[in-house]
Amino acid sequence: MRHAIRILVVLVLVFALVLWLAGLGGTVEIRHEDWYIGLTLPAAIVVAVPLFLVGHVLLRFWSWLRGWPARRRERRRLNDRALSDIALTRAMVALAAGRTEAARIEVERSRKLGNASPQLLILQAEVARARGDEAAATEAFEALAARPDARFLGLRGLLRQAEARGDWDSARQIAADAQALEPKAEWLRAERSEVALRRQDWGEALALSSPEAPRASLSLAAAGQEADPAKARELERQAFMADPSFSPAALAYAKRLADAGSPRRARSVLQQAWDAAPQPDIAAAWVAAEPDLLRRVKLIDELTRANPSHPESHRARARVALDAGLTGRARQELQAWLDSGLADRRCYALLAELEGAEHGPDAAREREAAWLREAASAPVAPGWRCGHCGAEQRGWAPVCDNCGTAGAIGWTGAPR
Repeated sequence: MRHAIRILVVLVLVFALVLWLAGLGGTVEIRHEDWYIGLTLPAAIVVAVPLFLVGHVLLRFWSWLRGWPARRRERRRLNDRALSDIALTRAMVALAAGRTEAARIEVERSRKLGNASPQLLILQAEVARARGDEAAATEAFEALAARPDARFLGLRGLLRQAEARGDWDSARQIAADAQALEPKAEWLRAERSEVALRRQDWGEALALSSPEAPRASLSLAAAGQEADPAKARELERQAFMADPSFSPAALAYAKRLADAGSPRRARSVLQQAWDAAPQPDIAAAWVAAEPDLLRRVKLIDELTRANPSHPESHRARARVALDAGLTGRARQELQAWLDSGLADRRCYALLAELEGAEHGPDAAREREAAWLREAASAPVAPGWRCGHCGAEQRGWAPVCDNCGTAGAIGWTGAPR
């Protein structure tokens, strides 16, 4: 019903328009030399409207003809893009299945179809790496790095390649460039830290280290590379504060303080380190400046006052007593060490040395041999060992010379 009413209203309006046009007066004349055309105004309007419509249709048709080649190219481009995406999908499936040659063919097909997307370059690089063609992979990653929208992806691939071939200097620069693009990439910070460890750039490794890293070892190693004495001293202090039981840091910091004219502070550092974890090098440094052997006995008693029953305390007191000729005191300490059940080979070696000091080398030969036989079956003495591979070390070092692990060497007993 409403539709019929609308049609009726339109017809009424058209009829009213026609009546209005019929009531208009005037004529439209066109003259050219002897030619003359004259129309009433309503007739001219009726003729102009169809002519306008015909002209509009002709212009639209001409515009459509002119745009036909561009539309054809666009359809072809979209078709090539669809075929290229299909080829990329096939390449990924082939690569996942281990069919690297088939993956290479599909990647090449996608490239010939005009695909130059970052996805194609990444897949091209991965296919090249799977085929062992590192040069082609490098070319693809460099092409990625040259694109502003995919530079980070290219740098990531180049970083993996540099690490694989052990080019740590290049890896350091690439990782720094990548983190400048993505400052919040935590894995990249870890990569930079690993690269710094590989390069043995201890200062940078310390700056990039995580809270779980061996900061005491890294700080002490960085101090060894620091040319500025003030900065080296601060790094040694940081190493000692990070882990007072880490004796190399305590010894280095105490020596630095003593050389700077602060012997009291140096002794305080040694005392804190000993209380945290007794270690022979600390005892040796504690008495090193005292030439009087009897005075050394008193100094060691002061050092070991907080932990008198520790095996290292027994060993230190026995050592200085034996050096001072106090054989009775030395035997008392060694016997107490034996009775504790914690004696190692050093205890039996000192007992053999004590026999020689008390009875002379000839008279004590059998007793010395007996103690040395006991030492052969006693527990191995503590020493510097790598906590990663267990290899023994001559002394502390930032890196294990056996497995190359950084910050893993510590003073510990032999592994069971």
